[in-house]
Amino acid sequence: MDYLLFLLLLVPLIILSGWASAKVNSTYRAFDEVVNSSRMTGYDTAVRLLARGGVDDITVNRVGGRLTDHYHPAKKQVNLSESTYGSASVAAVAVAAHEIGHVMQKKEGYLPYKIRAALVPIATIGSRFALPLIMIGILLDLFLFAATGSSAGQWIMIAGIILYGASTLFMLMTLPVELNASSRAKKMLLEEGIITEEELPGAKKVLSAAAMTYVASLLIGLVYFLRYLFIVLSFTRRD
Repeated sequence: MDYLLFLLLLVPLIILSGWASAKVNSTYRAFDEVVNSSRMTGYDTAVRLLARGGVDDITVNRVGGRLTDHYHPAKKQVNLSESTYGSASVAAVAVAAHEIGHVMQKKEGYLPYKIRAALVPIATIGSRFALPLIMIGILLDLFLFAATGSSAGQWIMIAGIILYGASTLFMLMTLPVELNASSRAKKMLLEEGIITEEELPGAKKVLSAAAMTYVASLLIGLVYFLRYLFIVLSFTRRD
């Protein structure tokens, strides 16, 4: 029954995730055909907003792919995809401004951004080793507990679920960080005259569609975390 419940929760969320990904692509395509009134490209927008924020140690680069835009704080780089870098569309400047929003979060010490950044190392470890640790702990517990009464396997499972929880917490903190970056982007674009009030709804739609992918990922991550937590608790409950 618990596995059935897990599937009943997971399947709609997988559908939601697929829909969100498709929505991002279709929305970006729609507003990538709308040239912004300032005629500024994604690159122009990033450079201008960095100057506006008094940031002079970040480089703006072009990277391959479509919608592969990201901010790399360690390398002090804002990397814009080919679909964003040279395009003067409403969609392109919205995405570029979003990445500058992350730069400003770091500069201003935005708390959720700082928490998310602090979680990166443990979340990276958790994404690689949490599930193997849980599986190893289960196997050890099945053999050791039955033969010797040892709870070593349970402790390994607990370590695994803690790491998985850290990865889930990272995804949880990602959502407010992304939403805040989008809010900053819309404000900066208007204040700098890069887009007009009439063009703002298009930028909002692009950024909102992107946010839905993070919501779907978070919900799927939470369902998996609760599933693994239930499994671990079912073993430790014997004690």
